Amino acid sequence: MHIREAALRTPSGSMAERKTIDFQTEPSRYRHWRIEIDGNVASLVMDVDPSGGLAPDYELKLNSYDLGVDIELNDAVQRLRFEHPEVRAVVIKSGKDNVFCAGANIRMLGKSTHQQKVNFCKFTNETRLAIEDASANSGQAYLAAVNGSCAGGGYELALATDHIMLIDDRRSTVSLPETPLLAVLPGTGGLTRVTDKRKVRRDRADFFCSTEEGIRGAKAVEWKLVDEAVPPSKWQDAVKARASEIASRSDRPKDARGIALTPLKRTIEDSSVSYSHVDVEIDRDKSIAAIMVRAPTAAVPGSAQAAHELGASFWPLAMARELEDAILHLRTNEPAINLVVFKTEGDPRSVLAHDEFLLGANSDWLMREIRHYLKRVFKRLDVTPKSMMALIEPGSCFAGTLAELAFAADRSAMLIGTREGDNRTPATITLGQANFGPYPMGNGLTRLETRFLGDADALRTAKDRVGTPLEADDALDLGLVTFAYEDFDWDDELRVMTEERASFSPDALTGMEANLRFAGPETMETKIFGRLTAWQNWIFQRPNAIGEQGALKLYGTGVKPTFNKERV
Repeated sequence: MHIREAALRTPSGSMAERKTIDFQTEPSRYRHWRIEIDGNVASLVMDVDPSGGLAPDYELKLNSYDLGVDIELNDAVQRLRFEHPEVRAVVIKSGKDNVFCAGANIRMLGKSTHQQKVNFCKFTNETRLAIEDASANSGQAYLAAVNGSCAGGGYELALATDHIMLIDDRRSTVSLPETPLLAVLPGTGGLTRVTDKRKVRRDRADFFCSTEEGIRGAKAVEWKLVDEAVPPSKWQDAVKARASEIASRSDRPKDARGIALTPLKRTIEDSSVSYSHVDVEIDRDKSIAAIMVRAPTAAVPGSAQAAHELGASFWPLAMARELEDAILHLRTNEPAINLVVFKTEGDPRSVLAHDEFLLGANSDWLMREIRHYLKRVFKRLDVTPKSMMALIEPGSCFAGTLAELAFAADRSAMLIGTREGDNRTPATITLGQANFGPYPMGNGLTRLETRFLGDADALRTAKDRVGTPLEADDALDLGLVTFAYEDFDWDDELRVMTEERASFSPDALTGMEANLRFAGPETMETKIFGRLTAWQNWIFQRPNAIGEQGALKLYGTGVKPTFNKERV
């Protein structure tokens, strides 16, 4: 199970038990997935335990899924990238007869709070994007072998792969029936992937998304909903041959050894979460969480092989895993925390040295995986519905990779000079090559390119200062921070800033931040998350979906929903 009981202190000071969702798991604990490896091809077998839901009041029938199922899938995708460099192709298939996946569990959706539904959809789509990222950047391509009905989120899972095979047995279909059945939408990118990725014609997509029955066989191929339909007599051989052919195109190393993603060293208490390189302090009264990220203290490995031997303890990988877990914890288990404050500490030169090592060894498969993983972790920040601020003070280490935290924040404040009684040197920001390419956002631009959109001179000027520690006045002049304050103003300005933020509507802030964070070109990824924020935040709250006579509430009862016919 991915639920843990924690003794937490309530605002009144009493202790209470609260269930928290844990995103850490490993294959021996899986209840819903199996990883089977045959040479350079792996199979991810979806065999959902109906009684294995995160809550006891619904059954996961017909390979339907909830967040717990997706936590395992996310873990499996990550382990295949890091622990199995020999795997070049991954086949997603069902462990049940006559059903591939029935999609998100409808009972679960009907009983979930709005916040739970949206966070579930967001995490699910981040996992889909990780699959696509593995295909695009890791030489580990995915294939969906659809044997049986493939509906809603099940088809969205198939859409995330490079190649979809459908058994042509007159029963197996693909469908996106959310609109006619549930009065909602395919919330994890279904509509966008159908048109933008599969290039399905708009009128055909309109019909496809408006029918409950789905489309099968040759018609599904003709409409580009799948890549090939295979008769049952040739199914097993065809899937194996196609996976082998896809694997042959990969540049994954044939004889490399993977590294074990060992359990995180983590302590969760009432108002804190502590790791080796990351600490989270939670102030529920003020609705603020502070995330402290520490620079590496160990020297840079002497070679890529030495970094391999460090395994999961190698600082860039260890820090990324801890930061990701902290983000997901705050998102899911601390919904009332509205502001996240980033702080850092340590030696900027150590971060820059690790960055240089990581980028210099980019031809090594593991260094490549770590870099892309850091990219995905920072992307989780971009779509997290929390306000984010960065505080840059003496002792801070906003350099290179860690400077991305400041650029991901909605605003930043930097102390000018030093604080009275503090003998540390003034705060600095130090740009590195890591800020100019390796960690693009969902819009395809770096955070600095997005920050300086339409101002190429500002971007060039910033790049000219790579490697130079920049104190507050210079950082402000270069546009790298929002505000710079003297010591005598620091505490008051921060108090006003945080109290003001806490006074605003969280709903309005979520919409504002989602709009402002993704300036520049629209991509399939920004479309998906933008529509998730807008459509799901609206449609998932409409009476036509969740009212007493709504489709989600009445599904399976035999009673037809009653819709308000007014268009808004």
